Amino acid sequence: KEVMLKEIHHRVKNNLQVVSSLLRLQARNLKHPETVAAFEESGSRVQSMALVHEKLYQSSSLSELDFAAYAQSLTDSLLTSFGTDPTLIRLRLDMDKIRLDINQAIPCALILNELVSNALKYAFPGGRSGEIWLCLRGDAEGRISMTVSDNGVGLPPGLNLDSTESLGLQLVHTLVRQLRGH
Repeated sequence: KEVMLKEIHHRVKNNLQVVSSLLRLQARNLKHPETVAAFEESGSRVQSMALVHEKLYQSSSLSELDFAAYAQSLTDSLLTSFGTDPTLIRLRLDMDKIRLDINQAIPCALILNELVSNALKYAFPGGRSGEIWLCLRGDAEGRISMTVSDNGVGLPPGLNLDSTESLGLQLVHTLVRQLRGH
């Protein structure tokens, strides 16, 4: 049973990586920057899910993910894919060792991917320097708190997070609700 679960995680990861690669290849043939960005963002979301399955495949527990280790890998990957200059933008991690089952890990992975990606895309325009913080905490009741913050330019004035047109922020809002979080 364990070998079969490992194989399933491995195959799901490989299939998700193929989908991500197909999205990126398709983006190369597109002309409109907004369409290219949408394909690349979708590829990044799929890649974050593939990383969950990769970590589960490598884990001794096939049902739980060390989310702190996952978050480290994901944020490293995002910094690289955005071509982030580590002398300008620093990532600060303050994380408890948190284990999540796959039903929690995938939505949390997508939320983390969106929030860190948004910070890298929008918080530090024009070569501005700054920091992004990720804090992951668990409490005695089993509740988990994940906070992503930065010291960048801030959100646009008048942005209503409950009714934004940004697909990424809509996704965050939906996934937080799915997890019964806030």
